[in-house]
Amino acid sequence: MRRLATLGAAALLVLVTSACRDDGGGGNGDGGDGDVATDFGVSAEPCPAVVNEANGCIYLGTLTDLTGPFAGFGTPLTTAQGAFWQRVNEAGGITADGVEQAYDVDVTSYQEDTGYDPTSHAQLYEEMKPNILALAQTLGTPQTQAILPDMQASDVIAAPAGYSSLFNVEDVILESSASYCVETMNSVDYAVEEYEIGSVLAVHFDGDYGLDAAAGGQIAAESHGLDFDHVITPAGADQQEEAIGRILADQPDLVIITTGPTEAAAIVGGAASQGFTGRFIGTNPTWNPALLESPAGEALQALYQAGGTFPTFGSDTPAHQALAEAVGTPDDLNDGYTAGWMWQYPIKAVLEQALANSDLTRAGVRAVATGLTTVDYEGMLPAGAGNYAGGAAAQIRETMISDPDPEAPTGLTTVQDFFVGPTAEAWEPEVCFELLG
Repeated sequence: MRRLATLGAAALLVLVTSACRDDGGGGNGDGGDGDVATDFGVSAEPCPAVVNEANGCIYLGTLTDLTGPFAGFGTPLTTAQGAFWQRVNEAGGITADGVEQAYDVDVTSYQEDTGYDPTSHAQLYEEMKPNILALAQTLGTPQTQAILPDMQASDVIAAPAGYSSLFNVEDVILESSASYCVETMNSVDYAVEEYEIGSVLAVHFDGDYGLDAAAGGQIAAESHGLDFDHVITPAGADQQEEAIGRILADQPDLVIITTGPTEAAAIVGGAASQGFTGRFIGTNPTWNPALLESPAGEALQALYQAGGTFPTFGSDTPAHQALAEAVGTPDDLNDGYTAGWMWQYPIKAVLEQALANSDLTRAGVRAVATGLTTVDYEGMLPAGAGNYAGGAAAQIRETMISDPDPEAPTGLTTVQDFFVGPTAEAWEPEVCFELLG
């Protein structure tokens, strides 16, 4: 009751409506014909947006950013996530041989905008928790860290909307592609081979996102005997003068950027306009195709490359084809759509196996998740992705490098397909951002 007393009227309304919705929806544990064990977030009744009348409903929560600094990423990935499950539902939902009951999946009834704020993230999670089986999305590492202790205690698994190396060591987190740390290791290895660099400067946001990538840069630089330094920069395109000044003063051969897209454009454009001719490689969330239309567009095409952990929108795989059929060509097209689609495959694999086990309780779902040895990503990731039973050492280390390309759907064309550099190949997994934090 103490927590309720701190909430405003709007939050109380959310709690009241969620409780009412629970009477006929998620959280009642009445999962089907009696043969399937359930507890939270599974109902024998159809989902509110009915696709299959005879199916029950599995409710998954979504904690995303629709109004904060990563709204340009959170909005498309949430749209693609919904399209993924619509496709699953239209194909019959979650089914299993020998189990009569099938289930559709609802990812919209408990979808919340956290504004990328850890406190709001934790509060909204607590409000939806009684009504959901698992989380289809938890966006942001500090935000996810805020709820991890309870996720562990409550057996709530989640697909993370992020790439922190922390996720490799948390068994309730079903990460898909490589971490920021591994991505940056590979980017530095690529630049050593391609450009014969001798020095690296990491320019990054504070916190685990930026520090995870910077630590990967440091690990790779040390393995090659390169000079390395890093500088923390704040959010805001108009706050990058110090970072630009460091680049101009240090004249590194390679700058690793781990910021948002607008900050990256300000940094690359600002440094280039003052004569800097070194190379830039940005970590995955740093890119947005709209940057090509910005004043920094010419400099980006000349000096910048994008690291990546999955093939970009429009690539030739069954997964990409299904994604394109589901979402079309939206005006805000970027690889948030690709990531949002990709991150749902492990959740689907877990739900299918849990139903085959006739156990859709949270504990049953978690047991399946920790035992998975592979996930079918329909070609979106290399074979071997999704080996959660293998622990941190088994998680994927392949990444990619792309060039800006105004003609490509998301403004990028791959120039180096999936590869693992020598640094990542030899690396013993750890939580990288703790090395610089």
